[in-house]
Amino acid sequence: MSKLWKGRTSAKTSVLADEFNSSIKIDKRMYKEDIEGSMAHVAMLSHCNIITKVEAKKITDGLVKILKDIESGKLKIDDKAEDIHMFVEEVLTKRIGDVGKKLHTARSRNDQVALDVRLNLRKEITLINFTLDKLINLIIDIADKNRNTIMSGFTHLQKAQPITFAHYILAYGMMFKRDMERLYDLYKRVNVSPIGACALAGTTYKTDRVYEAKLLEMDSICENSIDAVSDRDFIVEFASDLSIIAIHLSRLAEETILFTSAEFNYIELSDAVTTGSSIMPQKKNSDMAELVRGKTGRVYGNLLNILTLLKGLPLAYNKDMQEDKELIFDSVDTVKNSLNIS
Repeated sequence: MSKLWKGRTSAKTSVLADEFNSSIKIDKRMYKEDIEGSMAHVAMLSHCNIITKVEAKKITDGLVKILKDIESGKLKIDDKAEDIHMFVEEVLTKRIGDVGKKLHTARSRNDQVALDVRLNLRKEITLINFTLDKLINLIIDIADKNRNTIMSGFTHLQKAQPITFAHYILAYGMMFKRDMERLYDLYKRVNVSPIGACALAGTTYKTDRVYEAKLLEMDSICENSIDAVSDRDFIVEFASDLSIIAIHLSRLAEETILFTSAEFNYIELSDAVTTGSSIMPQKKNSDMAELVRGKTGRVYGNLLNILTLLKGLPLAYNKDMQEDKELIFDSVDTVKNSLNIS
């Protein structure tokens, strides 16, 4: 594939450099957001008379077809492409000709990737909150059925006072409720459009950033173009929120492991979420809970990695930021899987 950034260079990098530089294996999960963002961008370019309506329709129809082909499996994303933006534009140009190149007008990959990440994480916040809500409702149902189930309450892991199981389990319900509130609050900082910032200082084209943001159902635009492409504090905040969710899931997992042991014998887990032993058939192991507890370390590590990644970076965009997506996506997937199994 030809390289969008070819300018003063020959763009003839080594195979090793191409592989090291490529982010397609990570950012291809944002193909839908990349295409949706591009369609909004084309609509804005037409709205501002930067491209004609005929050109806008041709580009938009091409993007719609690419999206359908990817989702149907007809079009495979090429892992040899540098990133998802270059892949989509390359395919578009091959299909509709040079007019496809106008898709990149008044836009840089810097603001484009910042937009893609925001659109993707906006969706993930909603999905995680939906799963948290389901978990809270499950906890409420369990509590309702155990209003009169007496158990020991503990401090220092020593029996302290008698409580009901409903009282106990609702403590986790409150924790997860706060987790939802944190994500709702984060959403408003994620749902801000960086598009139009370009590489760092905008463009000489007379664009309409607010119009494009509204098309994408974003609440506002980034007010400083340098900040728009150079900061990832919304990713840090999301990684932190995910770490807190992981804390609560890990604590619940730990007590599940304790309470299912013969020494406590408070609860018994379904066979669907336990395993046995190859040489000790009497055992019923809480493997899923142990994995939830163990995977928490990955989420913590990703948060620390993102913080370290951003520390000391000069303004504006730096290639270091390519690494943020793999970290936050891993935390998102890990927490979602842990929530679903809990």
